[in-house]
Amino acid sequence: MCGRTCLTLDPDQVLCACKYPSATPKDDNKEREYTIPEWRAEFNLGRRYHASYNIAPTDITPVIVSAAHFSESSDLKCERLVMPMMWGMIPAWHKGDYRKHGLTTNNCRLEHLMDSKLYRGPFKRGQRCVVICEGFYEWQTTKPAKPSEREAYLVYVPQDAEVKIHDKTTWSPSNVKLLRMAGLFDVWQDESGDKMYSYSIITFESSPIMSWMHYRMPAILETEQQMNDWLDFKHVSDSQALAALSPATELKWHRVNKLVNNSRNKSDECNKPFEQAAKPEKPKGMLAWLTGAKPCKTKIKGEEMKQLENTDHIKRSISPTPSESAAKRPRCELSDATPQEVKAEIKLEAKEC
Repeated sequence: MCGRTCLTLDPDQVLCACKYPSATPKDDNKEREYTIPEWRAEFNLGRRYHASYNIAPTDITPVIVSAAHFSESSDLKCERLVMPMMWGMIPAWHKGDYRKHGLTTNNCRLEHLMDSKLYRGPFKRGQRCVVICEGFYEWQTTKPAKPSEREAYLVYVPQDAEVKIHDKTTWSPSNVKLLRMAGLFDVWQDESGDKMYSYSIITFESSPIMSWMHYRMPAILETEQQMNDWLDFKHVSDSQALAALSPATELKWHRVNKLVNNSRNKSDECNKPFEQAAKPEKPKGMLAWLTGAKPCKTKIKGEEMKQLENTDHIKRSISPTPSESAAKRPRCELSDATPQEVKAEIKLEAKEC
């Protein structure tokens, strides 16, 4: 399963990171040449790709497709394009707001691909694509725990020794290895004829490399041969393309902070190892009330408790004596210390009134 990804590169940087071998050199001593794909801009109803540490379904992300989808030239056997699409395939038959089709389409189960009304058509039409990212986030579901308490991990492909995928100061677009996942895309049109490209990521049952974490995993393309077989819909049959999808043999991962649980958190702390990520501060005052956070009870330290006890002792020591308290009573109240003559005069005056 794949429900969140990380891609922090701008379009130009994405193209650099997606370079691919032009052809196999005839001379073994000759260095292999690489081709940088073109960026095909699409309107997509005004939606655009934004680099992010926490990409979620319905976001726009770059995907790789065969250039043959947009040209009839026979010279484009292995040519690639990068274009922005929305994560979560929109059913072609859907009418109305494209965001309200009511289906969960961020993942496509390989086992049911040919039986699916949604995915069978795009697959038969050769609408195969490759979804790219620096890594995807996965939550461990193999241990009993509430969804909010599950441990989250960033999964990525092995990098060169000096590259730390969570630290962009250690790598550049030219030497980072992006994770590549097989997907299917489709084109949806609104009533005005404007198009929206969207995709789903293909998943299957997890192999031992990931089964300890989750029971499903995306179809990861590790080699250039797998990439070519999946993208070349004109020369590679459906069965051959499906045969190119096999469980990944090498993956890396590290646990991350639960910040990634909320898709609105786009901080660069999202992909950092758990022990390196900054701990979020607990909201206080009105913010705590608005966010529903429980107020924490204030703990009184031993020294503060002694100060309170001393203060209470001082209050008790300066308390007024009974005679002092009587002196401070209101004047209209007669105390036992008042002379009897004064009492008699007051009673007499009261009778005369």
